[in-house]
Amino acid sequence: MVTNPIKVALADDHVMIRKAMVAMVEGFGGYQVVMQASNGKDLLDMLSEGFMPDMLLLDIQMPQMDGIETAQQVTALYPGIKMIALSMMDNEKAIIGMIKNGVRGYILKDSEPDQLKIAMQDVWLKGFHYSELVTGRLVHRLQNGDSSLGSLNDEKLSEREIEFLKLSSTELTYKEIANRIYVSPRTVDGYRENLFDKLGVKSRVGLAMYAVRAGLV
Repeated sequence: MVTNPIKVALADDHVMIRKAMVAMVEGFGGYQVVMQASNGKDLLDMLSEGFMPDMLLLDIQMPQMDGIETAQQVTALYPGIKMIALSMMDNEKAIIGMIKNGVRGYILKDSEPDQLKIAMQDVWLKGFHYSELVTGRLVHRLQNGDSSLGSLNDEKLSEREIEFLKLSSTELTYKEIANRIYVSPRTVDGYRENLFDKLGVKSRVGLAMYAVRAGLV
């Protein structure tokens, strides 16, 4: 049970949408909208004054500074803020661009309110929310062999773990992965649990997202 409300910031250039979002988010219970900005530049100016929200709901298409650039700056300067993208755009470039720059979830603006509520709960409690929209685009990108999404430090991973991580980003089952790399299913379970611990993720989707961001695929 939330004792203190989670502080939320909104960045969207449409005033009516922001007002509707305030009512919706605070209506969920446990959240308080403490900051509103019409673009990324205004948001960063507000954040520079020192008042930190816990979570940011961020539009992509905004004047002066769009959502992707804003997410990049927020991740670099204020990594403790958990970000969720809100957009009318469902194309791969937008989704992967936002995820690459630190967004923890991606919701279309025409989604049902319950989907946003679930996304906010997931991001707050689990650290991420990956909808069917995101995972579908992710799988498509992986299957097309795109490894141009940046790199992360993977020195803490063994060669075997990297091999398993790449395979876990495909549609192979864990049993099929075990057969592919000539180990037992129990060994594969060990790789999975070790990677969960090392990378701070809790699901196969989390492993795949790391692989994408690290350019391992």
